[in-house]
Amino acid sequence: MVNENLIRCGWCSSSDLYKKYHDEEWGVPIYDDPSIFEFLILETFQAGLSWITILNKRENFRTAFDHFDYKKIAQYPEEKIESLLQDTGIVRNKLKIRATISNAQAFLKVQEEFGTFSDYIWKFTNGNPIDNNPKTLKDVPSTTPLSDEISNDLKKRGFKFVGSTVIYAHMQATGMVNDHVEDCFTRKRK
Repeated sequence: MVNENLIRCGWCSSSDLYKKYHDEEWGVPIYDDPSIFEFLILETFQAGLSWITILNKRENFRTAFDHFDYKKIAQYPEEKIESLLQDTGIVRNKLKIRATISNAQAFLKVQEEFGTFSDYIWKFTNGNPIDNNPKTLKDVPSTTPLSDEISNDLKKRGFKFVGSTVIYAHMQATGMVNDHVEDCFTRKRK
């Protein structure tokens, strides 16, 4: 049950699922590769869509993409792609589905180079979340010079659908940046 009396960031007020995601996940630092990969893929599919659309389909994505097992996804054959294109429970975008497979392959290469993807991605913030201390939602950017830098580096490494806006949303989701507004109750959980 979601506590309705709490003050939250204004973007999550439309549903209990949104509130629960905001309260329990958004902005909480994540350092494990499987969770980071899940958010990277979900953010990839979100490009051009609303986050609530993806959040509503999250469990379907988990099932369709083998619980975001990037080792399995990196090996998906054409038959699996065709199956995913028929799955009404997910976003059936051929380019995004193919990008998920190539991103899983690129993810594995980054792990080979850095030990973990977490070590790679968190090096951009020296392993610590950046707290932007926004007063209102108007103070929350959609991109930053850092998201530009990470986006460019990921693209050089073969990742797709990782523009600066997608990467900044990923940074917010995985707690690399804290963009909870000043009066949001989650600011107190630090």
